[in-house]
Parts: sequence; structure tokens; C-alpha cells
Amino acid sequence: MEKLAAFEVLDPGILTTIQDGGRFGFSQIGVPPSGALDPFSFRVANLLVNNQGNEACLETTLVGLKLKTLHECTIAITGGNLTPMLNGETLEMWKSHLLIEGDIIAFKKVCSGCRAYLSIGGGFIVPEVMGSRSTYLSGKFGGLEGRPLKKGDILYKNSSWLPLNQLGVRFPDEWIPTFRKETFLRTILGPQEDHFTPKGLQTFFSSTYEVSTQSDRIGVRLNGPRIERKADVEESIISEGLLSGAIQVPGNGMPIIILNELVTGGYTKIATIISTDLTKVAQLKPGDRVRFQPISIEEAHQLLKNVEACYEVFSNAMKGN
Repeated sequence: MEKLAAFEVLDPGILTTIQDGGRFGFSQIGVPPSGALDPFSFRVANLLVNNQGNEACLETTLVGLKLKTLHECTIAITGGNLTPMLNGETLEMWKSHLLIEGDIIAFKKVCSGCRAYLSIGGGFIVPEVMGSRSTYLSGKFGGLEGRPLKKGDILYKNSSWLPLNQLGVRFPDEWIPTFRKETFLRTILGPQEDHFTPKGLQTFFSSTYEVSTQSDRIGVRLNGPRIERKADVEESIISEGLLSGAIQVPGNGMPIIILNELVTGGYTKIATIISTDLTKVAQLKPGDRVRFQPISIEEAHQLLKNVEACYEVFSNAMKGN
């Protein structure tokens, strides 16, 4: 694939990595999926620039990312509102834009959420590792040399991709998620809910927990009331596979929401966050507050169908169907 220099990194911000939809099928050898933490925002970002759903994007956290455009390209920014600016003026999110050589993109301050996604027509070009371009930070591979972006990096795109016919397309307002400082996360109980007392389960569902500063792409640590475990069960279990959204409860009784950089764990899991709410989890930042709400598997399936239906309607509209 012929590539073209698209951006120079003037400032990498707090943490910016290259991510796609993830690296699957390697958990048996200890390799987690990685990939975009907010799957909905990632997919829409690609859709807005007419990419296939899994092209690599930039995932930037909080503030500081600053890029200089090196060649004409189309972009879109979705996810948390980190106040993206184009040449000093506010850049509208959830919409496709044309950039020209010399344009400066910068993320100035956090208005809502935690992570934003910058897609580019054709996707960012980096080598595939195990079928994915996602950065696995702990493993130090994927993305750009297995690391966050740094000042002076040059980012490349597919040179033949410039969908000018879809400039200015905007995702419908009613489907754009909102990210608040206090949010409900819908969950399915288990698989080890029987390890906790009735009081512990009541505490879990009736309490407000605050996001700790000790949170990262591995997991979101929470502070709040201790979740009581039954006296006759161990604090740990034999390590088993994990999925993003699993809620582990270690010995201190403080829940941890597992994200994309972990494949096994030995703490009991009281519940699992439904897939459609992983967007909310990805946008949590220190100081935000969460409460957990139980729902049925049937309700979770319907919510997923609703989200996929919205995505499909917009995707077909982009294709002119």
C-alpha cells in the first residue's frame, strides 16, 4: 500500500496511541485485544471518513495532542469532547472535515469524557502485528513501535484515499452519546456473584463509586463502600479468562472494571458491564462517579440491537442506499 505523510506530531499530549478494533484470538498466549476502548466512537469516526470499520485511528486521552497537517486529508473526531481546535478555532466533532497542508489540530481542554478518536480517510498506516494495528503498551508492539506517540513522529495515511464527496457529513445528534461526571452502568450479575453476601450485593447496586487516579487502559479502579464477601470463600480464585467490562473485586472490596489490556485474572467477578455501556466506561476519568444497575440478558441484547440498528441506518445513508 502506497503511503503519504499526513501529520507531524508537535505535542503527543498525555497519552495518544494508534488503535483499531483490536487483536483477537491470542489470549491463550497472553496477548490481550488492545484496540479502541470506546468501540462506538471508534466505529463512527471511521464511518464519517468513509473507511472500513476497522481502520486505525488515533486515541488521545485528556489534553495536549497537537498535530501539523502535512498533506490534504479528510478527518473526523468523535468520543469525549476534549475541545478540538483547527488553527485556533473550535472544530465541530462527529463530522467530517477537509484539512490542507499546514493546518494545526490541537486538543485544548476536557469538557466531557476522557478519550477522543481522530480518524483519517484511508486509516493510519502502521505494520500489522497478529492481524491488528493496535498498540499494546505493556507488550511494546503494534501501533507505532509499540509505544505512545512522541514529538516529531510522522504519521502516514493511504495516499489514494480522499472521499471529498462526503465532506461535512455529520452523525445525527440524537445518536451521539453524552458523557457525564456521574453515570449509571448497566450490568449482568456474575459469574461469581455467589461469592458475595446479600449485604455485599446490596452495597454494589446501591452505592456511588468514584473513579481513582490509578486507572488506565488495563482497568478503571473505583473507590467507595467496601463490597462484603462471604466468610467461607477465598479472596482469589484460579485465574481465568477476562473480557472487557468484567468487574473484579479484590481483597480490599473495591471494584475494578477490566478494560482491553488484560486477558486473565484471579479475583472474583461480581458482574459484567453490558457491551453497549463500554463507551461510557472508556470515557470515565478520575473524579467521575458511577453507579451500577442490574438488567437482564434479554434487555442487554435489545440495547445492542438498537445501537447496531442506528449504526446500520447511518452506514447505509453514507453509501447512498
